[in-house]
Amino acid sequence: MSKFLVNCSVIISTYTTKRCKDLVRCLKSIKRQSIQPDEVIVVLDPSEKLLRFYSKRLKRFNVKIILSQGFGLSNARNTGIEVSKGEILVFIDDDAYAKRNWLEKLLKNFEDEKVWVVGGKVVPKFKMSRPKWFPKELDWIVGCSYKGMSESREVRNPLGANMAFKRSVFKEVGLFRTEIGRFGKLLLGSEETELCIRLKKKFPDIKIVYEPSAVVYHKVSKERLSFTYVLKRAYYEGVSKAVISNGFKLGNEKFYLKFLVKSIFSYFSKLKIRKVFIIILVICSTLTGFSLHKIRKSFQVKKYFYQSESKSS
Repeated sequence: MSKFLVNCSVIISTYTTKRCKDLVRCLKSIKRQSIQPDEVIVVLDPSEKLLRFYSKRLKRFNVKIILSQGFGLSNARNTGIEVSKGEILVFIDDDAYAKRNWLEKLLKNFEDEKVWVVGGKVVPKFKMSRPKWFPKELDWIVGCSYKGMSESREVRNPLGANMAFKRSVFKEVGLFRTEIGRFGKLLLGSEETELCIRLKKKFPDIKIVYEPSAVVYHKVSKERLSFTYVLKRAYYEGVSKAVISNGFKLGNEKFYLKFLVKSIFSYFSKLKIRKVFIIILVICSTLTGFSLHKIRKSFQVKKYFYQSESKSS
């Protein structure tokens, strides 16, 4: 494993000064790792104000602070990839913090040359305790590992808050798509899913693995536990999946939907009606986002076709 220890870059992105305390906690957890990365890169949304703010507050940490080439999470990650030096690129969210052996556990998997991507476990950290109405099946809403997700050794894709890639992934199949992925408060996602599907399509023999012992803890703010946020996040997840479904099959989502239906009956039998209610609403909101985006794209294609026909005639 030693060949990986000195050639690893950790990339963190942030878009607001409000995450300063969270980011400091994240950087402290990286500083306490059992092995140290070659470099830590903090990528900011393209704002000189943000750069001045964090340049002052992160002086005690040996980190490289840069501005992204564009707004949004995918642009930030892509910028981090382009300026990084490591052969292994590790991503952690700014509002997450890592267990002491997190990096070591992630990197160990790359001893197998067939492993190109590794994802770790993301544990939700609620301010008080988990709300009784919020089931573990929906922890993906807050960016965490969830009940019903695949926990087999090989998986389709990691979770964005805790993942590592060989640099060759981006050389071979390109960067994260910028039309999906978080954009400020626009709750799009699935950019890592689309990238991994693209990767496996080109290199079916490579491995994307799940390492549950590589743990990060992800802050769940009060805002993320409102009905408005939950349904909005579900809606945009549907939109994101509609975007990547063009050319790719969504087998994992179909399996998970069946799992959710079983959970509804299970909670109903236990008279946990609030959990039944929220799962049904999330399913409906996700399907709405998926369907509306598909319809919108269909109309755009038809409009383009008619305009082309009119010009040619």
